[in-house]
Amino acid sequence: MIFRHGYLKAIGTTVFISLFFNAYFYLLRNPAYPATIMPVTWVDRLIDVQPLAMPFYVSMWVYVSLPPALLATRRELWNYARDIGLTCLAGLTIFYFWPTTVPPADIDWTRFPELDFLKGIDAAGNACPSLHVATSVFSALWLHHLLQRFACPPWVLAGNWAWCLGIAYSTMAIRQHVFLDVLGGLGLGLLAAWLSLRYRRASAAH
Repeated sequence: MIFRHGYLKAIGTTVFISLFFNAYFYLLRNPAYPATIMPVTWVDRLIDVQPLAMPFYVSMWVYVSLPPALLATRRELWNYARDIGLTCLAGLTIFYFWPTTVPPADIDWTRFPELDFLKGIDAAGNACPSLHVATSVFSALWLHHLLQRFACPPWVLAGNWAWCLGIAYSTMAIRQHVFLDVLGGLGLGLLAAWLSLRYRRASAAH
């Protein structure tokens, strides 16, 4: 399954990520409007800075590649690419009209070199909704659907959701996002995946 249309999947994923990053960083560096600072909630105050969460944060790029890797036909791949592309486009549209950023953290980032490196590449702007969370939730629901179709055991399904939750948590633990950003990403990801899977089921019924 993974090796079917391997070149298309590899090239398509690379092109998609490249286009997304170009648009994301352009909006980050050239905001159309003044950025709104997202408020900190009690949830954020409960979570300390945790550099060990960094691998979960970075693993998102592997995680979101799993659903298309499990798809068998070109039609499924194109439909999936369209739907996750529209999800990202929705987030980028919000970033254009409503730029947001997380509040400055009173942290000496030189104490955490791995996080300091990330902050130098990806400033904590374009915060709400968190597309890290939105695309992870979208992928989690699709993976759940596909893994159930393959009759995977419950521990595999649980592992899928644990990975998704780990990614969402990591965005706060390394101070890239606040809780409200995560909620926004959760809402966007749930809505987009529900619409995408509903369309998939409707198409399969005809």
